[in-house]
Amino acid sequence: MTTPQTVRPMGDANAVAKAAIPAAGWTIAASSFAFIIVQLDITIVNVALPKIGSDLHAPVAALQWVVDAYTLGFAVFLLSAGALGDKFGSKKLFLAGFLLFALTSMACGLAPNAGFLNAARALQGIGAALLVPSSLAILNRACAHDKKLLAKAIGLWTAAGGVSIAAGPVLGGLLLAAGGWRSIFWVNIPICVLGFFLTMRVVPAIAAKRHTDAFDWPGQILAILALTGLVGAVIELHPLGLLHPLVLAGFAVALVAGTAFILVEKKAAHPMLPLQFFRQTSFSAAVLFGVLVNFSYYGVIFVISFYLQKLLGYSSLQAGLAFLPLTATFIFSNLVSGWLIGHAGIRLPMMLGGAIGALGYGLLGSIGVAEHASFLQMLPGFVLIPGGMGLAVPAMTTSILSSVEKNRAGTASAVLNTARQVGGAVGVAVFGALVSDSFGGNMIDGVKIAMLTATILLLISAGMGYLVRPVAGVPQ
Repeated sequence: MTTPQTVRPMGDANAVAKAAIPAAGWTIAASSFAFIIVQLDITIVNVALPKIGSDLHAPVAALQWVVDAYTLGFAVFLLSAGALGDKFGSKKLFLAGFLLFALTSMACGLAPNAGFLNAARALQGIGAALLVPSSLAILNRACAHDKKLLAKAIGLWTAAGGVSIAAGPVLGGLLLAAGGWRSIFWVNIPICVLGFFLTMRVVPAIAAKRHTDAFDWPGQILAILALTGLVGAVIELHPLGLLHPLVLAGFAVALVAGTAFILVEKKAAHPMLPLQFFRQTSFSAAVLFGVLVNFSYYGVIFVISFYLQKLLGYSSLQAGLAFLPLTATFIFSNLVSGWLIGHAGIRLPMMLGGAIGALGYGLLGSIGVAEHASFLQMLPGFVLIPGGMGLAVPAMTTSILSSVEKNRAGTASAVLNTARQVGGAVGVAVFGALVSDSFGGNMIDGVKIAMLTATILLLISAGMGYLVRPVAGVPQ
């Protein structure tokens, strides 16, 4: 006699897949809370720096590290966070990230001096590092049954970050007026609490890798040393100069530790970073794409901020409002990207996005940069740059997650995000030198060279998009 379990209507498989979509939606929401606070703390702090300096009697160098300590902690622990998530379970690491971010945000809000604040900001960056790769691993697992859904999920996740980046300067200004600079850190706590409990409720436990491999401590330590040396040297390159002993020491540590890291990972039985990832053309092309995009974007954001305030006379609030099109357009293009990936594959959004971004940089450098430029002259570039990047970045991330096994998604996304953070830091240092007082021409010449460089790099990134392998489960 046939049991009820063996008699299934033909439509049951489709019903199960459809039933998974609402559950995936809640998972996307939980993951997006993480990206919101990570991105928010990149932009919201900048508007508060003058007030922080005044209240804590901090010099400019100490204020720079209020921003840089977060970037450093974030960048150098991303690889370790990805490996830890793959080994011990992404959900556990994700919850730990929310907890650490909330506690360190509280510490920032209670900081009695600049040194304490900068130490708390570095730990906050580590919390951000725990959140990002684990959130992408959770998304990858939740949407593994449907690559089109994965592309849409990544588009929504990226759009959530775009919302927080756009809102950061404006929200920071409002919080400063209403509750002082400490309130910009307090606002993270309810977001973390909501994300934590939503994750507990809707995200299923993701099993860690089922083996007893020893943790790759030599690889972890060498990666942290190499990235700390590189990012720290890049951050201090502009204020101290290339020949300063601290800068030279940082680059030396990065070179020695980086070389040792590659040698160790080649021989390790269970490396934290499987170097075979980079034997895949698709993976390597997507990572290089991310480096070029972040190098250009963060470098240009820095020089345009300098240009708006120092040359055109914008106030900090006016500059923040002027940047809204440069950030808010991400939201729309991220959502379009998910749809486009589902209908045309991942190559077209990456190539088209790179080309549109290059056009935006070109227009900004040709008609938007002048001694008396109007906002309307800058607007076409401000719209096209994030429009192109917003199309390309979800496709790039989808390519990375689809090119590795599901249980290595945390490591793969950490590699991508580490490369992008380092690319952004280097871009700020290189482009910042073009508009510094030591540049051999006027500021407009420096900004125009920066725009030309960004245009060329985005055209190269469009070519990288062609090298990315199509993803199974989406149209080619």
